Formats: sequence, structure tokens, C-alpha cells
Amino acid sequence: MESHTPITQVTLYRTDGSVEELPHSGGSVSVDRSATSRRTCTVTLADTGLIPRSDQDRLAVYGARLRISRGVAYSDGTTELVPLGVFRVDEVSGDVDEGPVTIQGKSLEAVIADDKFVAPYRATGNAVAAITALIRRSLPDAAIDSSTAVDAPIGARTWDVEGDPWQAAVEIATAIGCEVYADADGGFVIGPLPDLLTTTPVWTISAGEGGAYMQASRTMTADGVFNGVLARGESTETATAPVSALVVDSDPGSPTYWDGPYGHRPAFYSSSTLTTTGACIQAATLRLRSAQAPNASADLTSLPNPALAPGDVLRVVYPDGARELHQAASFTVPLDVGGAMPVRTISAKEGT
Repeated sequence: MESHTPITQVTLYRTDGSVEELPHSGGSVSVDRSATSRRTCTVTLADTGLIPRSDQDRLAVYGARLRISRGVAYSDGTTELVPLGVFRVDEVSGDVDEGPVTIQGKSLEAVIADDKFVAPYRATGNAVAAITALIRRSLPDAAIDSSTAVDAPIGARTWDVEGDPWQAAVEIATAIGCEVYADADGGFVIGPLPDLLTTTPVWTISAGEGGAYMQASRTMTADGVFNGVLARGESTETATAPVSALVVDSDPGSPTYWDGPYGHRPAFYSSSTLTTTGACIQAATLRLRSAQAPNASADLTSLPNPALAPGDVLRVVYPDGARELHQAASFTVPLDVGGAMPVRTISAKEGT
């Protein structure tokens, strides 16, 4: 195997169009599927001259962006980098005399969320087009990947003045059983949450020599765990008849089986974008996957893997040889090359 050294790269895109690499001493990128902005970053730098003193300074918070990557440098001088995110610079702070300087940023969902409606906004037609319109209302050049989404019409929905456009996009995506989020390249994805039991694991975290496994803790809790979701829709704008669907954990082998000892613990979701029973089923299925814990949750610590994404299915092989399937919910990738990566899962089930 060719020798290599871990590296990280932080690139600043200034508002005047210029681009520069920022020497940095540390930081991290945190990724959380449940957050409005899936990715947030903290970057630490030594240069106190980077603290902005005016709007014209190169790290002024008004519109600058960061692109962060992590990868390896090979002995032949070549490098291989994996993107960790594109971030709007939200804050720059530090001791002006001694430093260090800290930059904090959010992924591009924040741009859409902050562009609140200043007039009533109505969405109708097909879901993907409606979501695309909301994203490009704030980011006209945004790249949007909807290749895994099954598009469908939505019920007409009007948001009031001061409404949140990003929450509007999330609501419309739910109507077709999808999530919407900014990815590591700074584009947007509209697609379903992978199914833990039918999706091929993207990464095996193994204990032992050559493995990435470092430590794990497991938790079983009933707090916030539902085993059924009732989704309902009724569009008052178009006088569409009410529709609904109840989706439950129907696996007799699951500890949260609807008709098992866990009992009935339903959650509820309603939106006027849901106009068919099929749409209600898709919305309820998406929300059930997020709320249901098939066995347990786990906190893992592994060697960093910058290519990991929320929803990715993982196989974990413990020191005693036990194997489990997990689905990543949140994790933090360090920007210092010696750091570990904590991973929190939304579910875990015995694997083979």
C-alpha cells in the first residue's frame, strides 16, 4: 500500500470573487441529519489579521463562503480530497493581539431559511418543481439532484409573510417521502432516507488490526420512539377531500412491533400538501423511519471517514465478533489530522 498522510483543506471564496487557501490549525465539521443546516463548521486559524475590521476585510461575514475538504497526500506528491461541505461564513472572532481566530459557518440550507417570505407564498404542482423553486428563489444557480425521488403532485399550500422557505421545502419533500438537504459539494439533494434493512452498508467499522473501530456505547430508550405514524392531508385551498394513512412497525421480530409488548405509540403529521392516500403513506413511512428504533441506538468512535453521510448504513464488528447494522444520524469530522470521529446512529439491528 502506498504511504500517505492525512490532510485537510479550507478554501475561502471572497465576495469580490477571489479565492484563497486558508492555513488552519484545527477545527471540525459537524453533520446532523436532524438540524436545519445539516453541516456546521468551526475552523481555527493563527493569523489575527484575518479578524475583520470593516466590511471590506477578506473574512467579513457578509457573503463569504468556505469549502472544506479532508483527504490524503501520497508520497508521490498527489492528493485525494473528499468534500466536507460548503459553508456560509456566519461568525469570525478571536483575540486581536494573540489569537487564535475562529470561523463558524453553516451549510447552505441557512441561506434559504433566512430568506423569509415578505409576501404570501403559494406552492402547487409537482413536488420536485416546487422544492426547486424554493431553493432557486434564494440561490438561482443551485445544483439540485432529485434522481432518486419519485415525483408527484402536491396539494396547494400557501405560507404567510415571515414564513420559513426551508421548512416549506422540507414539508413538500415529506409529501413524496423524501428529505431535502445541502450535500457536501454545496448542491442540494431531494431523495428518500435509505432503508436500514434493504440498503447495502457503505462502510464496515471493524475492531482489530487494520480496522477503524475505536470505541462504542449503546443505549436503549423509549423516549421519543414511536412505532406508528398517522399522516393526514386536507387542502382547504382546493376543497380536496381529507385523506389519511397509518403506517406502523409491522415486523413481529422488532422490539417496537405495533401489536407487540411495546404497545401502540403513534406520532402524527399533517400537511395540506398531502392529497392522496399514497402521499400520506410515503410521508408516514419517512417519519416512522426517523422515529422508530428497531433495536437500539449507539455512539461509535472511529477513525475519520470524510465520505460518510447522514442516513448511510454501516456495519459494525465489535471486539467480541458481534455484528450490527447501524444508520448514521450525526457525526463530527475533525480538521486536525490526529482526531477521532464520533458517530451517533438512529438505529441498530443485528447484522449478518
